Amino acid sequence: MNLPLKQNNVNKETGSKLSFFMKMDIRAYAMIFALVAIWLFFAILTDGAFLSERNLSNLFRQMSVTAILAIGVVLVIVSGQIDLSVGSVAGLTGGVAAVLNVWVGLDPFLSIAVAIGLGILIGIWQGFWVAYMSVPSFIVTLGGMLIFRGILLGITKGNTIAPLSEGFRTIGQSYLSVSLGWILAAMAIVAVILFTLNKRRSRIKYGFEVAPYSIELLKVAGISMLIILFVGTMNAYAGIPMPIMLVLVLGLIFTFIAKNTSFGRQIYAIGGNPEAARLSGINIRRRVMAVFILSGFMASVAGVVLTARLNAATSSAGQMLELDAIAAAVIGGTSLMGGTGTIIGAVIGALIMASLDNGMSMMNVEAFWQYIVKGLILILAVWVDVTTKKRRG
Repeated sequence: MNLPLKQNNVNKETGSKLSFFMKMDIRAYAMIFALVAIWLFFAILTDGAFLSERNLSNLFRQMSVTAILAIGVVLVIVSGQIDLSVGSVAGLTGGVAAVLNVWVGLDPFLSIAVAIGLGILIGIWQGFWVAYMSVPSFIVTLGGMLIFRGILLGITKGNTIAPLSEGFRTIGQSYLSVSLGWILAAMAIVAVILFTLNKRRSRIKYGFEVAPYSIELLKVAGISMLIILFVGTMNAYAGIPMPIMLVLVLGLIFTFIAKNTSFGRQIYAIGGNPEAARLSGINIRRRVMAVFILSGFMASVAGVVLTARLNAATSSAGQMLELDAIAAAVIGGTSLMGGTGTIIGAVIGALIMASLDNGMSMMNVEAFWQYIVKGLILILAVWVDVTTKKRRG
């Protein structure tokens, strides 16, 4: 005899909390614990200076460029491709924006629009070679990395282009007011509550298993506390940095694209099983082209933010950022074999990378050690990914 739907859901809800915890994504929570451990480690070694409001504000500003790049790179990797050129694209587009703003005297808005348009064109160029000419993305973007670096050197002639106009600098150096920060925090908490209730109601409606109320309440309370703690810390210094607001907005938009659109689901399907995706009627070429366009767009946004934050463009801008972005995505749970990865994971991965840079710099660790540590962590993250895949497979 079938139980009424409501009774059935109650039974599911009151089921074993232990079994629910067993189903949780351990890797996702492990990233957060790793971040907390890194922060505590550097806080102890720097006598608490690492966790000062000023340093945390600088830390979040530093991670913004890597996070924006990583958000774009996630979709590329999830689709089973790779983009090694995002650092060079960021350097080139930021350099073009600076040339137009400083040397030509163009309005900041138009300078940025041209730079972003260039990023999209680069995405089309690389996507065309990968999707329609069947050249491996590793080769196309490796070649692109050299091409765009060369163009940047040719444009700037090795000079530093500065200073930018005030309107341009605002993107990378300004802060939200304290009151606006708290208003946004309140709106974010309300949005979290409404989203959780709506998701829970939807799952019950279609007969899916739901977490116990106590777990949902703990999650909402935990996220709300993090929001309050973040805004309070930023406001204690100068307010929420504008680049971080940009990261949050772009992160939400790309999370929506990845999770709530047919395009996003098709990207995961292509990365998980290309042959099955093709047989199901997905136009793989168009989707691959689209992810490279999105990656080019995000690289150009990162280039504008980087140039605005530094108040200058240089011929070396963006070097090694491609590796930081890919490492952030992988550390954040994106599988290099495709089909798996999240935007929020990439942002947390970028925060881990920036925390390592910031903490080791505060301790005056020599540069070569910083490269070694970051390289080892990247290898460890890929090993965890491969091991996890083997156990599931």
